[in-house]
Amino acid sequence: MSENPKKLFLLDAYALIFRAYFAFISNPRVTSKGLDTSAIFGFITTLLEVLEKQKPSHIAVIYDYPGPTFRHEKFEAYKAQRDETPEGIKLAVPYIQKLMEAFRIPFLGVEGFEADDVIGTLAKQAEKEGFEVFMMTPDKDFGQLVSENIKMYRPARAGNGAEIWGVEEIKAKFDIDDVDQVVDYLGMMGDSADNIPGFPGVGPKTASKLLKQYGSMENMLEHADEIKGKLGEKIRDNAEQGIMSKMLARIICDVPIQFDAEVYIKEDPDTEKISEIFQELEFRTLLKRVTGEVVPKAAAAPSAAPDGQTDLFGAVEEMVEAAPSGEYQTIENSDHLYQLVEHPRERKMLLENLMKQPSVCFDTETTSLETAEADLVGVAFSYTPGIAYYVAVPEGQGTEIMAEFKPFFEREDVEIIGQNLKYDISILKNFGVEVRGRLFDTMLAHYLINADMRHNMDVLAETYLHYKPVSIETLIGKKGKKQGNMRDVDPKLVKEYAGEDADITFRLKQIFEPKLKEGNATKVFDEIELPLVPVLSDMELQGVNLDTEALSKLSKKLEEDIAELSKEIIELAGEEFNIASPKQLGEILFGKLKLLEKPKKTKSGQYATSEDILSDLAKEHRIAEAILDYRQMVKLKSTYVDALPEMVNSKTKRIHTSYNQAVAATGRLSSVNPNLQNIPIRTERGREVRKAFIPRDENHLMLAADYSQIELRLIAELSGDKNMMDAFLNEEDIHTATAAKVFGVNLDEVTREQRSNAKTVNFGIIYGVSAFGLSQQTTLSRGEAGDIIKSYFQTYPGIQDYIESQKEFARKNGFVETLLGRRRYLKDINSRNAVVRSHAERNAVNAPIQGTAADIIKLAMIKIYDDLKPFDTKMVLQVHDELVFDAPAGEIETLKPIIKSAMENAVDLKVPLTVEFGHGKNWLEAH
Repeated sequence: MSENPKKLFLLDAYALIFRAYFAFISNPRVTSKGLDTSAIFGFITTLLEVLEKQKPSHIAVIYDYPGPTFRHEKFEAYKAQRDETPEGIKLAVPYIQKLMEAFRIPFLGVEGFEADDVIGTLAKQAEKEGFEVFMMTPDKDFGQLVSENIKMYRPARAGNGAEIWGVEEIKAKFDIDDVDQVVDYLGMMGDSADNIPGFPGVGPKTASKLLKQYGSMENMLEHADEIKGKLGEKIRDNAEQGIMSKMLARIICDVPIQFDAEVYIKEDPDTEKISEIFQELEFRTLLKRVTGEVVPKAAAAPSAAPDGQTDLFGAVEEMVEAAPSGEYQTIENSDHLYQLVEHPRERKMLLENLMKQPSVCFDTETTSLETAEADLVGVAFSYTPGIAYYVAVPEGQGTEIMAEFKPFFEREDVEIIGQNLKYDISILKNFGVEVRGRLFDTMLAHYLINADMRHNMDVLAETYLHYKPVSIETLIGKKGKKQGNMRDVDPKLVKEYAGEDADITFRLKQIFEPKLKEGNATKVFDEIELPLVPVLSDMELQGVNLDTEALSKLSKKLEEDIAELSKEIIELAGEEFNIASPKQLGEILFGKLKLLEKPKKTKSGQYATSEDILSDLAKEHRIAEAILDYRQMVKLKSTYVDALPEMVNSKTKRIHTSYNQAVAATGRLSSVNPNLQNIPIRTERGREVRKAFIPRDENHLMLAADYSQIELRLIAELSGDKNMMDAFLNEEDIHTATAAKVFGVNLDEVTREQRSNAKTVNFGIIYGVSAFGLSQQTTLSRGEAGDIIKSYFQTYPGIQDYIESQKEFARKNGFVETLLGRRRYLKDINSRNAVVRSHAERNAVNAPIQGTAADIIKLAMIKIYDDLKPFDTKMVLQVHDELVFDAPAGEIETLKPIIKSAMENAVDLKVPLTVEFGHGKNWLEAH
């Protein structure tokens, strides 16, 4: 970036902290103890990027000193309307301050002045001493300080790299002739965030135009009588306000602070202190990045059995010895005994002991994460903390050796513990073993305890046991083409790794069981999540047949359509360009064709060409419509049409998706590898992809069962609104019924547009749709949209009461619940920051609805799974509110009432649930 060895970085603390916090607002990082670490994590990640990539010689972090500044004295309303700082940021600042001490980076502010002023003062002083200065901030106001040796460094965000703004970049960004004009530009425009008024009606283009004409605000005011129309009036009437706004916007550079280069030298960090704080914050990845994860080795693991061990498989009392205080326990510094079991006699002795245990944890080691193709390498068992047994399975002997353990796995009176048991159960099924005992899955337990955290075993071990497990990469190498295979690793090494997994998972179970009770989650765990595990396991192993020939034909057709569209777009553009390049596309649409008078720009300065922008343009401009079609076809072809055939399993010749139970905080299942829940169905070409999902042979059909408007029915049920409940009880079309009531017409007089608008409100209301949001999604003006929302709540007063009662319940309790008791914790529900609070409030309203819908279809799946056992029909897909079956043609009519009853009666409701059926030669016909 710079050749100058004297490179000073000045970080705008609060701007970066706020930016980091809001970057995680939809998916905050929360520790096991409930601490929101989003702002800290984001800030430190940004800091590390600069330290590693830019290698500053000098650095400091500057914060806004608490209390009023000289600007408040000059203008009482300065920043007066700002929301209360979010609690997550208030909590973050002391941690960031401590971390800066540990990094040995100065963290400073000056009483009576803002960080901008301190940075400006230090930057100008450092420049005089020969430094190249980088002001690290996303705040455009710093543009006024830029010079030949002072630049803005805007950190990377949302996939865009970091940006450096020098003199030329500032002139281009603000469309001005001189950097000195930045403060005039800011003063003219004002700043709503800081409550700087500026001139009414003056936006970016007007400010730029006026400065090009007059050079400065003062000169413009001298010639104000030349400015025609309303703009001239506003400028003349608000001259004093404009001058004051420029004063407020100006960053002063004479703060009482002296730049001393020695103070700001970048020193080596105190890794011990950093490690201590990172461990408290549960920053595992960052800990490794900063400290190299160097853990002191203690004495080697014992070679003989500890006290109390009588023989190879005897009972052992409490034996785990804690690692030294402040240090993670590891396999090397904690007492343990993991034993390799290779011979038939040893396996027999282990089985005898397993048959006596009330509760056992097991974990499989395999050659692949894909259950349909994985070979079994071994199985580890643990039923006492610190002790585990690893049964090695030589290649080709999986079925034979696992048959020896059938008596144990088929016990119904044993508790089977595991981490992500669905995988291990599926593996055993492939080797002829059915697990029949009661299940306890630590991953699913933790998902119910703290849905917003990650749930992999390493994270759980470090968080709850202060234990750092052996990384699989130490055995088979890093992910990628060169990664090895567990089959090729010495069984003695696998024994330690696998034994540890089983041991740690067994210990986690003892911690999570009481936590489930504390959170009132035991019922959801026992009655929904755990019984669903074998259901999903069977569905995944069953897979679904795919018509690869049909997709091959569709791929060729799409290729032709894409080529035709490309040709048309180039003709409409009048020149050749890369349609897939947002930058080049933006230049064509807005630079050349000028489709918008005031086009939006991205943070990197290029024209924005997002889908919503193109959708608005498509109503009037064919080129925008063609580009949307082009993007849709390219994505469909690459993501599904060409990708799905590559994912057909070589052994089964079917697609085997994987269902995740522990991802969506609402309780919804998600589908991966491939994701079958996002196949577009609103377009003709998207529907063609569904057509490729076919039954196992010509004697079978695809049968689909779909809940009709389940979320709206649940809104009616949960709110108890009489009008909406009556509409469902009377079997009226809910969107027509809503339109009739809202627009004050008879049911048979409702127009297509009125029904469409009512449908948008019906589905949008639980997501807190605003008048502006509704107007964006419909043909309504903002005023009309506001009137409809008002009329909607007058029509359905129970829904408004429900919305307010949910928010109030969340404020009092910190969570909301589904009908079946699944909790969604909302730590920000009482935030004083309006943006943060409103996000939590929306979740308070919609989480019980979405979560109840998720619980209902899961209960239905569990019941149907049992009901299907006497039949040849298989449940093969779950997509949102739809279940898909691969059924013999002769069983369909018999099964429909069975499936219908299970789905419609999964829970007892006042508002009836209804299920619609379809069947055919493929999924599209069935749907």
